[in-house]
Amino acid sequence: MAAELTVPQLSAKHRPTLDQALSAIRSRAYWSPHPEHPKAYGETAPADGLAAFEALRGTRLDLGQPGTDGWTGAEKSPYGPELGVEYPHVDADVLLPAMKAGMAAWRDAGPEARALVCIEILARISARTHEFAHAVMHTSGQAFMMAFQAGGPHAQDRGLEAVAYAYEEQTRVPGQADWSKPQGKKDPLELGKTFTAVPRGIALMIGCNTFPTWNGYPGLFASLATGNPVLVKPHPRAVLPLALTVQVAREVLAEAGFDPNLVALAVERPGEGIAKDLAVRPEIKLIDYTGSTEFGDWLEANARQAQVYTEKAGVNTVVLDSTDNYKGMLANLAFSLSLYSGQMCTTPQNLLIPRDGIATDAGHKSYDEVVADLAASVGGLLGDDARANALLGALVNPDVKTRLEAAAGLGEVALASREVTNPEFPDAVVRTPVMVKLDAAKPDPEAPFLSECFGPVSFAVAVDSTADALDLLRRTVREKGAMTVGAYTTSADTERALEEVCLEESAQLSLNLTGGVYVNQTAAFSDFHGSGGNPAANAALCDGAFVSNRFRVVEVRRQA
Repeated sequence: MAAELTVPQLSAKHRPTLDQALSAIRSRAYWSPHPEHPKAYGETAPADGLAAFEALRGTRLDLGQPGTDGWTGAEKSPYGPELGVEYPHVDADVLLPAMKAGMAAWRDAGPEARALVCIEILARISARTHEFAHAVMHTSGQAFMMAFQAGGPHAQDRGLEAVAYAYEEQTRVPGQADWSKPQGKKDPLELGKTFTAVPRGIALMIGCNTFPTWNGYPGLFASLATGNPVLVKPHPRAVLPLALTVQVAREVLAEAGFDPNLVALAVERPGEGIAKDLAVRPEIKLIDYTGSTEFGDWLEANARQAQVYTEKAGVNTVVLDSTDNYKGMLANLAFSLSLYSGQMCTTPQNLLIPRDGIATDAGHKSYDEVVADLAASVGGLLGDDARANALLGALVNPDVKTRLEAAAGLGEVALASREVTNPEFPDAVVRTPVMVKLDAAKPDPEAPFLSECFGPVSFAVAVDSTADALDLLRRTVREKGAMTVGAYTTSADTERALEEVCLEESAQLSLNLTGGVYVNQTAAFSDFHGSGGNPAANAALCDGAFVSNRFRVVEVRRQA
């Protein structure tokens, strides 16, 4: 097929971005090519993006994929409205061979051309950030500003980060080398050698409900940039953002002269559950999954033909030992507990507080005082309904509401949840967080704080001492995993002990956050999301290990 986009054109446009991304992952300094502020996209962008989203509702999104055997779609916004978008339902026996057909040309294009095409895909998505933000908002329940930032520029950053790591890993080995081994008085032994990064095969990206683009883009672009076709299987309640992503990717691939079927969409009918069937097909060589521990464990155990990358559940913990900024600590924790109704895999759940209290710049605070003050801080933050709606968003599904309501019966309620009305979307289910007091001294293997309670639920756990808090932290991370660990201490010895626990158990640690950086937020190119070293996830977003096993290097030797 004739290419409308040539590699020289793409290089002139995007090679500087690739070089900056490579520099950023090496320096770990702040960098982003994708603006966080809505006004950066042009004066008419907000209205244009909303209009584009509204125009999608009630339509059929035809991607022109092979193997389409019908249409499906049943998304309803957590804010109430039916989206009414229909998507192609596919016959995998037809689609998967079609996806493989373009692999050779995509492989032969080489790491740089693949990276540049991927960056063009991301650039076009970026230009439609306002449209994507509404799609993310109305499938995940995130408030608009969070959907705009996390679903837009932050997700695009994570995708670009994966492209940079993919390029870095594939170009460690030169494409060709001349080899000459001296033989004394005899002529040297001489060979010409070529080295080609060869893709594994079709990658299956299984999307999640809460962060369809943020969690989806790393695996999608890591696989595509390493030469693998990608089949995107969205969560049935969050199809639209990833369907639009697939649409853009297919357009760019075709314009660059490649087979658009290198990226395709697989949407299930209600209750069909196609992920298990696809995951064990022999054509599937890579799987990326974010979601429940149960299904993640099933994939790791049963998709034996594939390299499986999972992000599952964990129990995130904050240790409160002491602080020199009590007010800042409370404000920071209150925001972390409230953001997106606690529906983030990085939200703190367990707050470990010595029962004798903690030393602060405001004087000694007892366990009860710390808990009461934190509850008051959350209450103050969310006391205004407009601000509460902007921070909380909506509960993503009925299961979260059920867990939230059940949590109040697990112990003494320090902070009761309340219903918040959203005047723009009266059908939205909006709830403030609940905080429950529990005691670690009562031995109970089924204690609520030893399992993840996904949603706006936190446990203020009384412990005998900071040393006991560290022991419980270690046990929790080792047995249940954690995406994040937070801690507050003014003691150098305690800080070292916390670091040691997290180093030994492979958990990402944030210390003494009292400003505008929160334990449940990470920055692409600098922060690692997960470690891959504890049960919460077997991979980190992003590092070399996340991309390097998506391809193999095949060598051809020729007699010189």
